[in-house]
Amino acid sequence: MKYLVIDVGGSAIKYALMDKQAVIQESGQVTTPSDNFDSFRAEIVGLYQHYRDQIAGIAFSMPGVIDSEQGRSITGGSLAYNDNRDFVADIKAVCPVPVTIENDAKCAVLAEAWKGSLAGCNNGVVVVLGTGVGGGIFLNGQLYKGSHFASGELSFLLTDSWHCKGDPYHYWGHDGGVRGLCRAVEHIKRLPPKSINGKQVFEWANEGDSEVCEALDAYTYRLAMQFFNLQSLFDPDVIAVGGGISAQPLLFQYIEQNMAYLEEHLPMHLTIPKVVRCHFMNEANLVGALQHHLQMTETPVP
Repeated sequence: MKYLVIDVGGSAIKYALMDKQAVIQESGQVTTPSDNFDSFRAEIVGLYQHYRDQIAGIAFSMPGVIDSEQGRSITGGSLAYNDNRDFVADIKAVCPVPVTIENDAKCAVLAEAWKGSLAGCNNGVVVVLGTGVGGGIFLNGQLYKGSHFASGELSFLLTDSWHCKGDPYHYWGHDGGVRGLCRAVEHIKRLPPKSINGKQVFEWANEGDSEVCEALDAYTYRLAMQFFNLQSLFDPDVIAVGGGISAQPLLFQYIEQNMAYLEEHLPMHLTIPKVVRCHFMNEANLVGALQHHLQMTETPVP
């Protein structure tokens, strides 16, 4: 039994033909249409037609707030044409197989809980450091979705406790994502805005550039504070960090240093977060979407 698993992103639609154990048989990607839902659906129909004789269903990982139980995309993230859409019904009308959808960050949590860094954990948190900060919560052995399917939207956490009315707001997604780290490096090195990316930052940091290391230290200090907050809120066994920069050992070296600093200097005794790297990288959303599909349509594979 095989499944067509689709990870919808703002710029690319990644797809894979997978078996029940999440082994990828084939994979590829197409450009995400930006104009309207009809163009988007046409791309999906093309993939379905190619694999229709091999698959028992289609599993989607999607941006935005997703009502995965009713099959609705409440918001579409950067794809506004998916706002307030009966997504599953619209896709099943042209692809007559079982179809499921789940939020992309929640798919990453399901992947890590099934076969990754949260496997065997009863409680865990996933933090994905991308353009913003994605994530999800795994509580009492289950993905926690919240009353409005919006739990784990870590980018929207307000980070300025001393904010005054009328001042600009600071969000974790703005300051804590990779773009926030790049802005700090651009500022300290007097570079034009949006002139560097995370890869360049870590090339400099690994070479020992003192200014970049200073910015990385400040960035990971703020990360460490948020990890302590997450530990206090959810008391997880593990906090798993994903995203492209999580492949950098130096990131975790600085995180560990700053957590040790907080442990020493915070006036109260707290459980120290156990922070690990996510097991899955680019395939996390695909693996989690498959697990969600199996949970919704049949008994999941252990």
